[in-house]
Amino acid sequence: MTKIAIVEDDIMLKKYIKEYLEADHYTVYLIDELGDVLTQIEELQPDLILLDINLPQYDGFFYTKILRKRMATPLIILSARSDESEQIRGITQGADDYITKPFSMGILLAKIEAVLRRATPQTAQFTIDNLILNCDKMVLSYNAKEVELSKNEFKLMKVFMQKPNTVITREDLLSELWDDGHFVDDNTLSVNMTRLKQRLKDLHIIDAFVTKRGIGYVFTPPMAG
Repeated sequence: MTKIAIVEDDIMLKKYIKEYLEADHYTVYLIDELGDVLTQIEELQPDLILLDINLPQYDGFFYTKILRKRMATPLIILSARSDESEQIRGITQGADDYITKPFSMGILLAKIEAVLRRATPQTAQFTIDNLILNCDKMVLSYNAKEVELSKNEFKLMKVFMQKPNTVITREDLLSELWDDGHFVDDNTLSVNMTRLKQRLKDLHIIDAFVTKRGIGYVFTPPMAG
C-alpha cells in the first residue's frame, strides 16, 4: 500500500489529512518529531511526502533541497505562502507540486494521485489471478481467452485493475476518459461502462461490476479457477 509521510506542525490539520487519506486506502505516517525530520523520512522511505513550509526549526524549503539531493521521492509542498515567488522557489528546489492553504481535501487527493501517477513507471500489464490486462496491446485476457479493448475501455479497465474491490467514483473515471480533443460527459462514461461489461461477458466474467448509485462502481475480480 502507498505510504505517505506528512510533515506539518498544525496538529489538527495533519490529523484531518491523515484520516481523509486513510479513508482512500493510503497508509499515512505523521512526522511528529520536527527536530529530526530527515532521519525519520529516510527510515520510513515513503512513496510521497507532504511538507509544510512554516516549520519551527528549519523551513520546508530547507528540507526540500536536502531531500531532493538524497532521494527521488515525490514531494508536495503545503503552504500558506501564496506568493508566486514562493511557489516558484518550491518547485525550483525540487518539489513536484505546491498547494496553497487553505485547500480542499479533494484538491489534495487529486494532486497526490497526479504526482504518484507521474512518478510511477508505466506497467506493461496488470494481473489479478488469471485476469490479465496487456497495456501494450490493450487486450484483456482470462483463462487463455482474450478480447481487444477500445481506447476508453482500456483506460477504465486499467483503473479498475489498479484498485479492485474499491469504490471508484464517476468523477475519477471521467477524469481518466478526459481528452483535450473530445468532449466527455456522464453519458460517455455510462456508454463505455456498458461496453466494458460486455467485453467481460465475452470472457465469461459476469457481474464483475457493482454499481453504487450516484457514486460510482466497484470492480470485483473473478476468483481463480
